[in-house]
Amino acid sequence: MPVNTIMGLFAKSPLKPLQRHVSRVNDCCSLLVPFFAACEQGDWVRAEALRHEISTLEKEADVLKREIRLKLPRGLFLPVDRTDMLDLLTQQDKLANLAKDIAGRVIGRQLQVPSLLYPDFVAYVQRCLDAADQARRVISELDELLETGFKGREVTLVEEMINELDAIEDDTDTMQIHLRQQLMSVEGEYNPVDVMFLYKILEWVGEIADQAQRVGSRLELMLSRS
Repeated sequence: MPVNTIMGLFAKSPLKPLQRHVSRVNDCCSLLVPFFAACEQGDWVRAEALRHEISTLEKEADVLKREIRLKLPRGLFLPVDRTDMLDLLTQQDKLANLAKDIAGRVIGRQLQVPSLLYPDFVAYVQRCLDAADQARRVISELDELLETGFKGREVTLVEEMINELDAIEDDTDTMQIHLRQQLMSVEGEYNPVDVMFLYKILEWVGEIADQAQRVGSRLELMLSRS
């Protein structure tokens, strides 16, 4: 994104670039569902195309991240610390990195989730992505928080949204435990190295929900300091 465009966004609202970045990150993560569907079907051409799209979106998010870091004005008047905003940016950017890494590792081994696990696995992936989307929704409320000086009913609304994010992450923990149990019951039927990678995929997908929760925690910390 051109520097003048970034500066124009900051002139309109110091939080718009942050929101634009998290939207790009969420677009990147959301492609994991069709990506895993292509893998399940053994359509590796389609899966590779989706992996490439995920990688492209991750790179676009990186460009936005760098521009924000360079151009966030040091004299900007905000009821939150500039360092906290930059740390929030770093936390949400890690979501796109996770999506890129997951897709790359799955493609690298042309790894397929066992058919017995696949329905529950897709639900698990979607729930982890729900966490990422909830983090995006929380960040989208920053403009309203700014308008109210980080006080009043808007703060209560954001706190409730962060609580919902925590609940979603709890759901993913329970779902991951169930999937591990399912995988253990059939692991003798598969290549041991593939089984090892499948356990790691469960962990890496779950990390998306964990990282989304960290975004919420960072914002919660910002609210406590404002």
